[in-house]
Amino acid sequence: MIKKILSYFIPIKIHQKKSEINKRLEVTWANGQLVLDSKNTNYSYGSLQRILRKGLHYIGFERIRKFETILVLGVAGGSVIKTLVDEIKFKGKITGVELDSEIIGIANHYFGLNKIPNLEIVVDDAFEFVLKTREKYDLIIIDIFQDTQMPNFLFEDFFINRINFLLKVNGFILFNTMTLNEKHKERNLKYKAHFDENYSIRMYPKVEFHNELFTVKKLK
Repeated sequence: MIKKILSYFIPIKIHQKKSEINKRLEVTWANGQLVLDSKNTNYSYGSLQRILRKGLHYIGFERIRKFETILVLGVAGGSVIKTLVDEIKFKGKITGVELDSEIIGIANHYFGLNKIPNLEIVVDDAFEFVLKTREKYDLIIIDIFQDTQMPNFLFEDFFINRINFLLKVNGFILFNTMTLNEKHKERNLKYKAHFDENYSIRMYPKVEFHNELFTVKKLK
């Protein structure tokens, strides 16, 4: 409790760990809240939770409550899952896919992710998972970073087409991207051009300054 109070004045690091995938993972008390950070960016809670909460607001909390299945690609500390369960009161099935097992250990220990009854965590590469899964989803949240870098496969035709195939009609994709330079902005415009008249796509720029959000609805 003392650390929580002090964190309103100065961040207090309580855990640090390296993994094969992430060079640095830190759990810190900041402004009275536990957050998970990589070397250069927020991974869970903090600004990232605000970003994805906005995206879920754009889709609509009431609509999301009626969904049956949600896929989260890139779990980290699980802040978007906490928003779904604690704030939106989503009762359906959530499948979370995370490449880094060290992060899941941190998420369970510090953020209680393993206490969520309607959540299944799969430790796997997101690309490999979407190739293998036979389920279809009402909402697919894509939030995959290695520090400030986004894997190239997220913007390639095969992955995009596979995600679209896994999405139910009237379902949504929520895609969080980071735009640090003009090249990233051009990349995002090319991503937007992948969707035809069967989809309704919206882009929300400058969400927490360096992030652009996409919401994509499958119309038919």
